[in-house]
Amino acid sequence: MKVLVFAHHLELGGTQTNAIELAAAVRDRHGHEVTLFASPGPASALAGPRNLRYVEAPTVRRHPSIAMVRALREVVRREQPDLIHVWDWPQALDAYYGVSLWGSPPMLTTCMSMVVPRFFPSSTLTTFGTPELVEEGRRRTGAPAVLLEPPVDIAFNAMEAVDAGAFRQQYDLTDGPLNIVVVSRLVGELKGEGLVRAIDAVGTVAERHDVRLTIVGEGTSAEVLAEQAARVNARHKRPVVVMTGGLVDPRPAYAAADLVLGMGSSALRAMAFGKPLIILGQRGFSEIFDAATAPGFLYRGMYGLGDGNLDSAPLADQIEQLVTNPARRAEMGLFGLDLVHARYALDRTADQLETYYRAAAERRVAGWDELRSATRTTALRAGDVLVPDPLKKRLRAMATRP
Repeated sequence: MKVLVFAHHLELGGTQTNAIELAAAVRDRHGHEVTLFASPGPASALAGPRNLRYVEAPTVRRHPSIAMVRALREVVRREQPDLIHVWDWPQALDAYYGVSLWGSPPMLTTCMSMVVPRFFPSSTLTTFGTPELVEEGRRRTGAPAVLLEPPVDIAFNAMEAVDAGAFRQQYDLTDGPLNIVVVSRLVGELKGEGLVRAIDAVGTVAERHDVRLTIVGEGTSAEVLAEQAARVNARHKRPVVVMTGGLVDPRPAYAAADLVLGMGSSALRAMAFGKPLIILGQRGFSEIFDAATAPGFLYRGMYGLGDGNLDSAPLADQIEQLVTNPARRAEMGLFGLDLVHARYALDRTADQLETYYRAAAERRVAGWDELRSATRTTALRAGDVLVPDPLKKRLRAMATRP
Protein backbone atom coordinates (compact mmCIF):
# COMPACT_ATOMS: atom_id res chain seq x y z
CA MET A 1 0.00 0.00 0.00
CA LYS A 2 1.22 3.53 -0.80
CA VAL A 3 0.53 5.89 2.11
CA LEU A 4 0.91 9.68 2.17
CA VAL A 5 1.37 10.88 5.76
CA PHE A 6 0.15 14.49 5.89
CA ALA A 7 1.56 15.86 9.13
CA HIS A 8 1.44 19.12 11.05
CA HIS A 9 4.07 21.84 10.59
CA LEU A 10 7.34 20.16 11.67
CA GLU A 11 8.08 22.23 14.73
CA LEU A 12 9.50 20.42 17.74
CA GLY A 13 6.63 18.64 19.44
CA GLY A 14 5.20 15.31 20.48
CA THR A 15 2.69 14.99 17.63
CA GLN A 16 5.34 15.59 14.99
CA THR A 17 7.62 12.99 16.57
CA ASN A 18 4.74 10.52 16.77
CA ALA A 19 3.87 11.02 13.10
CA ILE A 20 7.45 10.45 11.92
CA GLU A 21 8.17 7.48 14.18
CA LEU A 22 4.93 5.71 13.28
CA ALA A 23 5.37 6.35 9.56
CA ALA A 24 8.80 4.71 9.62
CA ALA A 25 7.63 1.84 11.85
CA VAL A 26 4.63 0.98 9.65
CA ARG A 27 6.89 0.99 6.60
CA ASP A 28 9.52 -1.21 8.23
CA ARG A 29 7.13 -3.71 9.85
CA HIS A 30 4.52 -4.02 7.11
CA GLY A 31 6.30 -3.10 3.88
CA HIS A 32 4.12 -0.13 2.94
CA GLU A 33 5.57 2.65 0.80
CA VAL A 34 5.30 5.75 2.99
CA THR A 35 5.93 9.41 2.11
CA LEU A 36 5.86 12.29 4.63
CA PHE A 37 4.22 15.54 3.48
CA ALA A 38 4.45 18.48 5.90
CA SER A 39 5.48 22.12 6.23
CA PRO A 40 9.20 22.41 7.03
CA GLY A 41 10.58 22.86 10.53
CA PRO A 42 13.32 21.55 12.82
CA ALA A 43 11.53 18.22 13.40
CA SER A 44 12.17 17.34 9.74
CA ALA A 45 15.63 16.30 10.97
CA LEU A 46 13.96 13.26 12.55
CA ALA A 47 12.94 11.93 9.13
CA GLY A 48 16.47 11.67 7.72
CA PRO A 49 17.93 9.07 10.11
CA ARG A 50 14.84 6.92 9.51
CA ASN A 51 15.26 7.15 5.70
CA LEU A 52 11.73 8.50 5.49
CA ARG A 53 10.96 10.16 2.17
CA TYR A 54 9.94 13.77 2.82
CA VAL A 55 8.05 16.11 0.48
CA GLU A 56 7.91 19.73 1.64
CA ALA A 57 4.47 21.34 1.99
CA PRO A 58 3.85 25.10 1.96
CA THR A 59 3.62 27.01 5.22
CA VAL A 60 0.13 28.46 5.69
CA ARG A 61 -1.80 30.14 8.49
CA ARG A 62 -5.43 29.26 7.82
CA HIS A 63 -7.17 25.96 7.19
CA PRO A 64 -8.53 24.96 4.80
CA SER A 65 -5.93 26.75 2.69
CA ILE A 66 -6.05 27.11 -1.09
CA ALA A 67 -2.24 26.95 -1.28
CA MET A 68 -2.09 23.80 0.82
CA VAL A 69 -4.92 22.13 -1.09
CA ARG A 70 -3.17 22.83 -4.40
CA ALA A 71 0.11 21.41 -3.12
CA LEU A 72 -1.62 18.36 -1.68
CA ARG A 73 -3.53 17.66 -4.87
CA GLU A 74 -0.28 17.87 -6.86
CA VAL A 75 1.45 15.40 -4.52
CA VAL A 76 -1.52 13.04 -4.76
CA ARG A 77 -1.53 13.29 -8.56
CA ARG A 78 2.19 12.54 -8.70
CA GLU A 79 2.43 9.87 -5.98
CA GLN A 80 -0.95 8.13 -6.47
CA PRO A 81 -1.26 7.02 -2.83
CA ASP A 82 -3.82 4.44 -1.77
CA LEU A 83 -4.47 6.31 1.49
CA ILE A 84 -3.80 9.69 3.11
CA HIS A 85 -3.02 9.55 6.83
CA VAL A 86 -3.73 13.01 8.21
CA TRP A 87 -2.50 14.30 11.57
CA ASP A 88 -4.63 16.88 13.44
CA TRP A 89 -7.54 19.05 12.47
CA PRO A 90 -5.85 21.73 10.25
CA GLN A 91 -4.51 19.09 7.87
CA ALA A 92 -7.78 17.16 8.13
CA LEU A 93 -9.69 20.13 6.70
CA ASP A 94 -7.19 20.60 3.85
CA ALA A 95 -7.25 16.91 2.94
CA TYR A 96 -11.01 16.53 3.29
CA TYR A 97 -11.96 19.46 1.08
CA GLY A 98 -9.01 19.07 -1.28
CA VAL A 99 -9.02 15.34 -1.92
CA SER A 100 -11.08 12.94 0.19
CA LEU A 101 -14.45 14.60 -0.36
CA TRP A 102 -14.09 13.97 -4.08
CA GLY A 103 -13.74 10.24 -3.64
CA SER A 104 -10.09 9.24 -3.87
CA PRO A 105 -7.85 8.47 -2.13
CA PRO A 106 -9.57 7.67 1.17
CA MET A 107 -8.42 9.36 4.34
CA LEU A 108 -7.59 8.34 7.91
CA THR A 109 -7.39 11.14 10.49
CA THR A 110 -5.39 11.03 13.72
CA CYS A 111 -6.14 13.55 16.46
CA MET A 112 -3.69 13.63 19.39
CA SER A 113 -5.17 16.82 20.85
CA MET A 114 -6.87 16.69 24.24
CA VAL A 115 -9.94 18.38 22.68
CA VAL A 116 -12.29 16.90 20.08
CA PRO A 117 -12.85 19.40 17.22
CA ARG A 118 -16.60 19.27 16.67
CA PHE A 119 -16.22 20.00 12.94
CA PHE A 120 -14.30 16.80 12.16
CA PRO A 121 -15.93 15.10 9.15
CA SER A 122 -18.36 12.45 10.35
CA SER A 123 -17.67 10.27 7.30
CA THR A 124 -13.96 9.58 7.92
CA LEU A 125 -12.34 7.01 10.19
CA THR A 126 -10.68 8.99 13.00
CA THR A 127 -8.30 7.94 15.76
CA PHE A 128 -8.05 9.61 19.16
CA GLY A 129 -5.36 9.19 21.78
CA THR A 130 -7.40 8.17 24.86
CA PRO A 131 -10.48 6.02 25.57
CA GLU A 132 -12.27 9.10 26.92
CA LEU A 133 -11.66 11.04 23.70
CA VAL A 134 -12.82 8.11 21.56
CA GLU A 135 -16.15 8.18 23.40
CA GLU A 136 -16.38 11.96 23.10
CA GLY A 137 -15.43 11.85 19.43
CA ARG A 138 -18.25 9.44 18.65
CA ARG A 139 -20.73 11.65 20.55
CA ARG A 140 -19.64 15.01 19.16
CA THR A 141 -18.86 14.19 15.53
CA GLY A 142 -20.68 10.95 14.75
CA ALA A 143 -17.46 9.75 13.12
CA PRO A 144 -16.31 6.14 13.44
CA ALA A 145 -13.71 6.79 16.16
CA VAL A 146 -11.04 4.31 17.29
CA LEU A 147 -8.21 4.33 19.82
CA LEU A 148 -4.58 5.01 18.86
CA GLU A 149 -2.53 5.89 21.93
CA PRO A 150 0.71 7.89 21.60
CA PRO A 151 3.64 5.59 20.82
CA VAL A 152 7.06 5.48 22.44
CA ASP A 153 10.14 4.04 20.72
CA ILE A 154 11.33 2.14 23.79
CA ALA A 155 14.67 1.17 22.22
CA PHE A 156 15.47 4.77 21.21
CA ASN A 157 14.12 6.29 24.43
CA ALA A 158 16.05 4.35 27.06
CA MET A 159 18.75 5.08 29.62
CA GLU A 160 21.20 2.69 27.95
CA ALA A 161 20.76 4.48 24.60
CA VAL A 162 21.89 7.93 25.84
CA ASP A 163 24.89 9.55 27.50
CA ALA A 164 23.72 12.58 29.47
CA GLY A 165 27.25 13.75 30.31
CA ALA A 166 27.68 16.14 27.37
CA PHE A 167 24.22 17.61 28.01
CA ARG A 168 25.05 18.28 31.67
CA GLN A 169 28.35 19.86 30.71
CA GLN A 170 26.88 22.06 27.97
CA TYR A 171 24.28 23.59 30.26
CA ASP A 172 26.47 23.62 33.38
CA LEU A 173 24.21 21.21 35.25
CA THR A 174 26.55 20.68 38.14
CA ASP A 175 26.27 17.73 40.50
CA GLY A 176 24.37 18.35 43.69
CA PRO A 177 20.91 19.76 42.98
CA LEU A 178 18.13 17.26 42.35
CA ASN A 179 17.36 17.78 38.67
CA ILE A 180 13.70 18.35 37.80
CA VAL A 181 13.09 18.38 34.03
CA VAL A 182 10.33 19.65 31.74
CA VAL A 183 10.42 18.93 27.99
CA SER A 184 7.66 20.89 26.30
CA ARG A 185 6.70 23.35 23.62
CA LEU A 186 6.81 26.76 25.28
CA VAL A 187 3.43 28.04 24.14
CA GLY A 188 0.48 29.59 25.93
CA GLU A 189 -2.14 27.19 24.63
CA LEU A 190 -2.36 24.01 26.74
CA LYS A 191 1.24 24.20 28.02
CA GLY A 192 1.91 27.72 29.29
CA GLU A 193 -0.04 27.73 32.53
CA GLY A 194 1.61 24.55 33.78
CA LEU A 195 5.07 25.88 32.94
CA VAL A 196 4.43 29.07 34.92
CA ARG A 197 3.29 27.03 37.93
CA ALA A 198 6.30 24.71 37.58
CA ILE A 199 8.77 27.61 37.80
CA ASP A 200 6.95 29.09 40.79
CA ALA A 201 6.70 25.71 42.54
CA VAL A 202 10.37 24.82 42.11
CA GLY A 203 11.28 28.32 43.29
CA THR A 204 9.33 27.62 46.48
CA VAL A 205 10.82 24.14 47.02
CA ALA A 206 14.32 25.58 46.47
CA GLU A 207 13.91 27.60 49.66
CA ARG A 208 14.18 24.33 51.62
CA HIS A 209 15.91 21.83 49.29
CA ASP A 210 18.72 21.81 46.75
CA VAL A 211 16.70 21.47 43.54
CA ARG A 212 16.96 22.76 39.99
CA LEU A 213 14.42 22.96 37.15
CA THR A 214 15.70 22.37 33.61
CA ILE A 215 13.24 23.47 30.89
CA VAL A 216 13.81 22.10 27.38
CA GLY A 217 11.77 23.61 24.55
CA GLU A 218 11.04 26.57 22.36
CA GLY A 219 7.97 28.57 21.43
CA THR A 220 6.12 31.85 21.65
CA SER A 221 6.14 31.92 25.47
CA ALA A 222 9.90 31.43 25.79
CA GLU A 223 10.69 35.08 26.51
CA VAL A 224 8.04 35.46 29.21
CA LEU A 225 9.12 32.22 30.89
CA ALA A 226 12.78 33.26 30.72
CA GLU A 227 11.94 36.50 32.54
CA GLN A 228 10.10 34.55 35.24
CA ALA A 229 13.05 32.15 35.54
CA ALA A 230 15.48 35.07 35.86
CA ARG A 231 13.47 36.48 38.76
CA VAL A 232 13.54 33.13 40.58
CA ASN A 233 17.30 32.80 40.00
CA ALA A 234 17.93 36.34 41.22
CA ARG A 235 15.95 35.67 44.39
CA HIS A 236 17.98 32.55 45.17
CA LYS A 237 21.30 33.93 43.87
CA ARG A 238 21.90 30.69 41.94
CA PRO A 239 20.57 28.95 38.77
CA VAL A 240 17.43 27.32 40.15
CA VAL A 241 15.85 27.40 36.66
CA VAL A 242 17.90 26.57 33.54
CA MET A 243 16.40 27.01 30.05
CA THR A 244 18.13 25.15 27.23
CA GLY A 245 16.00 26.14 24.26
CA GLY A 246 14.62 23.59 21.83
CA LEU A 247 16.44 20.32 21.21
CA VAL A 248 15.79 18.06 18.23
CA ASP A 249 16.95 15.19 20.44
CA PRO A 250 15.81 15.83 24.05
CA ARG A 251 16.72 12.34 25.28
CA PRO A 252 19.77 13.50 27.28
CA ALA A 253 17.47 15.78 29.28
CA TYR A 254 15.26 12.85 30.26
CA ALA A 255 18.33 10.77 31.08
CA ALA A 256 19.70 13.55 33.33
CA ALA A 257 16.42 13.95 35.24
CA ASP A 258 15.74 12.84 38.79
CA LEU A 259 12.08 13.87 38.41
CA VAL A 260 10.04 14.89 35.36
CA LEU A 261 7.06 17.24 35.11
CA GLY A 262 5.01 16.93 31.93
CA MET A 263 2.00 15.81 29.96
CA GLY A 264 1.14 13.77 26.89
CA SER A 265 3.95 12.20 24.88
CA SER A 266 6.60 13.91 27.00
CA ALA A 267 5.25 12.15 30.09
CA LEU A 268 5.37 8.78 28.31
CA ARG A 269 8.96 9.31 27.22
CA ALA A 270 9.91 10.16 30.80
CA MET A 271 8.39 6.83 31.85
CA ALA A 272 10.44 5.04 29.16
CA PHE A 273 13.55 6.39 30.90
CA GLY A 274 12.31 5.02 34.22
CA LYS A 275 11.81 8.48 35.71
CA PRO A 276 9.27 9.42 38.41
CA LEU A 277 6.63 11.74 37.04
CA ILE A 278 4.19 14.47 37.98
CA ILE A 279 1.51 15.05 35.33
CA LEU A 280 0.68 18.68 34.52
CA GLY A 281 -2.53 19.95 32.98
CA GLN A 282 -4.69 23.05 32.81
CA ARG A 283 -6.76 25.05 35.29
CA GLY A 284 -4.26 24.34 38.05
CA PHE A 285 -4.03 20.59 37.55
CA SER A 286 -1.05 18.50 38.71
CA GLU A 287 -0.90 14.97 40.12
CA ILE A 288 1.75 12.40 40.97
CA PHE A 289 1.70 9.46 38.55
CA ASP A 290 1.84 6.13 40.38
CA ALA A 291 -0.05 2.84 40.66
CA ALA A 292 -2.92 4.51 42.51
CA THR A 293 -3.51 7.33 40.00
CA ALA A 294 -2.62 5.43 36.79
CA PRO A 295 -6.12 4.10 35.96
CA GLY A 296 -7.53 7.61 35.63
CA PHE A 297 -4.68 8.70 33.39
CA LEU A 298 -4.98 5.61 31.21
CA TYR A 299 -8.60 6.55 30.55
CA ARG A 300 -8.28 10.30 30.02
CA GLY A 301 -4.63 10.54 28.94
CA MET A 302 -1.51 11.99 30.55
CA TYR A 303 -3.21 15.28 31.30
CA GLY A 304 -5.90 16.72 33.53
CA LEU A 305 -8.15 19.69 34.31
CA GLY A 306 -8.16 21.29 37.74
CA ASP A 307 -10.70 23.46 39.52
CA GLY A 308 -9.32 26.74 38.20
CA ASN A 309 -7.10 27.57 41.18
CA LEU A 310 -3.73 28.48 39.65
CA ASP A 311 -1.85 28.61 42.95
CA SER A 312 1.45 26.73 42.58
CA ALA A 313 1.42 25.52 46.22
CA PRO A 314 -0.17 22.09 45.48
CA LEU A 315 2.48 21.39 42.83
CA ALA A 316 5.22 22.53 45.19
CA ASP A 317 3.89 20.12 47.83
CA GLN A 318 3.88 17.22 45.34
CA ILE A 319 7.45 18.01 44.27
CA GLU A 320 8.59 18.18 47.90
CA GLN A 321 6.98 14.81 48.67
CA LEU A 322 9.13 13.19 46.00
CA VAL A 323 12.29 15.21 46.63
CA THR A 324 12.36 13.91 50.20
CA ASN A 325 11.52 10.28 49.34
CA PRO A 326 14.07 8.68 46.97
CA ALA A 327 12.65 5.20 47.57
CA ARG A 328 9.24 6.31 46.33
CA ARG A 329 10.83 7.95 43.28
CA ALA A 330 12.57 4.68 42.42
CA GLU A 331 9.35 2.69 42.84
CA MET A 332 7.42 5.13 40.62
CA GLY A 333 10.14 4.97 37.96
CA LEU A 334 9.98 1.18 37.75
CA PHE A 335 6.18 1.20 37.63
CA GLY A 336 6.13 3.67 34.74
CA LEU A 337 8.84 1.80 32.85
CA ASP A 338 6.89 -1.48 33.01
CA LEU A 339 3.69 0.25 31.94
CA VAL A 340 5.11 2.05 28.93
CA HIS A 341 6.75 -1.16 27.68
CA ALA A 342 3.50 -3.09 28.02
CA ARG A 343 1.06 -0.54 26.60
CA TYR A 344 2.77 2.22 24.58
CA ALA A 345 5.63 0.52 22.69
CA LEU A 346 6.06 1.87 19.15
CA ASP A 347 5.93 -1.54 17.42
CA ARG A 348 2.64 -2.41 19.13
CA THR A 349 1.09 0.91 18.10
CA ALA A 350 2.39 0.60 14.53
CA ASP A 351 0.73 -2.80 14.18
CA GLN A 352 -2.54 -1.34 15.43
CA LEU A 353 -2.25 1.60 13.03
CA GLU A 354 -1.71 -0.74 10.09
CA THR A 355 -5.07 -2.40 10.77
CA TYR A 356 -6.67 1.07 10.65
CA TYR A 357 -4.90 1.75 7.34
CA ARG A 358 -6.56 -1.30 5.81
CA ALA A 359 -9.94 -0.45 7.30
CA ALA A 360 -9.78 3.14 6.00
CA ALA A 361 -8.59 2.06 2.54
CA GLU A 362 -11.47 -0.41 2.20
CA ARG A 363 -14.11 1.88 3.69
CA ARG A 364 -16.92 3.06 1.40
CA VAL A 365 -19.28 5.92 2.23
CA ALA A 366 -22.67 6.42 0.59
CA GLY A 367 -23.11 9.65 -1.37
CA TRP A 368 -25.87 10.94 0.89
CA ASP A 369 -23.80 10.32 4.02
CA GLU A 370 -20.84 12.16 2.49
CA LEU A 371 -23.04 15.13 1.56
CA ARG A 372 -24.42 15.28 5.09
CA SER A 373 -20.90 15.09 6.52
CA ALA A 374 -19.62 17.88 4.24
CA THR A 375 -22.57 20.13 5.05
CA ARG A 376 -22.13 19.63 8.79
CA THR A 377 -18.36 20.22 8.73
CA THR A 378 -18.68 23.34 6.56
CA ALA A 379 -21.37 24.89 8.75
CA LEU A 380 -19.51 24.24 12.01
CA ARG A 381 -16.16 25.43 10.69
CA ALA A 382 -17.74 28.57 9.24
CA GLY A 383 -19.31 29.27 12.62
CA ASP A 384 -15.94 28.92 14.36
CA VAL A 385 -14.28 31.30 11.90
CA LEU A 386 -17.03 33.92 11.54
CA VAL A 387 -18.55 34.17 15.03
CA PRO A 388 -16.56 36.52 17.32
CA ASP A 389 -14.91 34.85 20.33
CA PRO A 390 -16.91 36.85 22.96
CA LEU A 391 -20.18 35.74 21.36
CA LYS A 392 -19.00 32.13 21.20
CA LYS A 393 -18.19 32.21 24.91
CA ARG A 394 -21.63 33.69 25.69
CA LEU A 395 -23.38 31.02 23.63
CA ARG A 396 -21.42 28.25 25.35
CA ALA A 397 -22.35 29.66 28.76
CA MET A 398 -26.03 29.78 27.77
CA ALA A 399 -25.86 26.21 26.49
CA THR A 400 -24.49 24.93 29.80
CA ARG A 401 -26.97 26.71 32.10
CA PRO A 402 -29.31 24.43 34.02
